[in-house]
Amino acid sequence: VQLQASGGGLVQAGGSLRLSCAASGRTFSSYAMGWFRQAPGKEREFVAAISWSGGSTYYADSVKGRFTISRDSAKNTVYLQMNSLKPEDTAVYYCAASPTTAATLWREYDYWGQGTLVTVSS
Repeated sequence: VQLQASGGGLVQAGGSLRLSCAASGRTFSSYAMGWFRQAPGKEREFVAAISWSGGSTYYADSVKGRFTISRDSAKNTVYLQMNSLKPEDTAVYYCAASPTTAATLWREYDYWGQGTLVTVSS
């Protein structure tokens, strides 16, 4: 599976962005998908995940109620809708695919996109 993340950019606090992650390969629908982020000088952290069916979603406490993960299997794409953005959301965001479960640990994911930068100004 190859992943291509896009949609990052510069936004003011309180604004919104939608990240997309396009996947290649016919087995996209069998993978759980996740979004992680890494801010400068910090470790990679879990943001959100969605099961292969789309029936289950998981969020970090820091983004719960503001971010929404979804997937469109017909388009082989997973999305991260980010609302009410805060300066502390500034990071490079990565999408990832797991053949097993919608995990919160980055080690559970086998495939990674290249990352897209989100900058939230105050």
